[in-house]
Amino acid sequence: MLSFQSRRPQADGFAFCAAVLFFCASKISLAGAAPVCPAGEPSASVQRIVDVMATGRFVGYSPTSLQVYNGQTTPADDASMVEDLKVLRTRFDGLITYSVLNGAERIPDIAASLGYRAVIMGIYDITNVDERANVVAAAKRQPNVVVGASVGNEVVYGKRASFDDIAIAMGRLRRAAPQLAIATTEPFHVLMQPQAMPVLQAGDIVLANIHPVFEPWFKTAPDANGAEFVTNVTADLARMYCGPILVKETGVPTAPARKGFTPQRQASFYRALQKQFVPTARRAFAYFSAFDAPWRVYDAHPIPGDYPEEAHWGLYDEKRNPKPVVDVIPLLAPKR
Repeated sequence: MLSFQSRRPQADGFAFCAAVLFFCASKISLAGAAPVCPAGEPSASVQRIVDVMATGRFVGYSPTSLQVYNGQTTPADDASMVEDLKVLRTRFDGLITYSVLNGAERIPDIAASLGYRAVIMGIYDITNVDERANVVAAAKRQPNVVVGASVGNEVVYGKRASFDDIAIAMGRLRRAAPQLAIATTEPFHVLMQPQAMPVLQAGDIVLANIHPVFEPWFKTAPDANGAEFVTNVTADLARMYCGPILVKETGVPTAPARKGFTPQRQASFYRALQKQFVPTARRAFAYFSAFDAPWRVYDAHPIPGDYPEEAHWGLYDEKRNPKPVVDVIPLLAPKR
């Protein structure tokens, strides 16, 4: 029996036990309820997302040139983004981003030029008018590539807003860009709370973060257990949501080794996940993340503490050098 913790490690054993009990209570409260389903027929954007889920691959992408140190942002550079996306293109045809400011709003234009099939744009600040406007503008410029938006990433978990706040922000974006598939992203256990119903009902797909590396058993468990955890949690989500489910984040960082994170462990985890979790149009996982981001060691986290692993989630390092995991990910078949 695999136990549950959360997106990030809790501060102590008491917090962990409380989280387990809350999670179980939430599952019990939802077990007898009918699953939430998206309203209406799937849009063309949803169809493009599920096509990539079933026949291609999504990867979480932040430009290597977009960095934040001491509150100072270095904007994304177009030439650098071109090189980033060229490296990824042979294995991925779908992108999931995290912000649409500081040059990241131009990702869809570059993706379109390189033949990517789908971009789900991430809005970091759900109240930011400029981010919303940038998504709408990108969708107008590249209607065949910009297929959706994640309105926030771990906003409730990070205590930056409520589910009701997110539902309002999702509604604003839908009115501005009704053609897009709309969702938000939270750790799986947050989406399983009864309070999450407004955003499940307001969305077209579910984007969930499922990270076995933050479970207490991970360090000493076989990698098959981590893959089983992701597969089983996705199945649990499918019992409460009948629309498409895309695991937006899962994976293993490649450092520090003292926490059980190595390049070999990353490759082994994805090899096991590929065997146990065969992507379909209903359920699939994205690879997380494209490139290392050393500056994220200094980034803010929902739970105070030291998280050096945040710099090392990449399939490639910050200089675009492949890690062993890349050999585990087959090349995409060329389009006919």
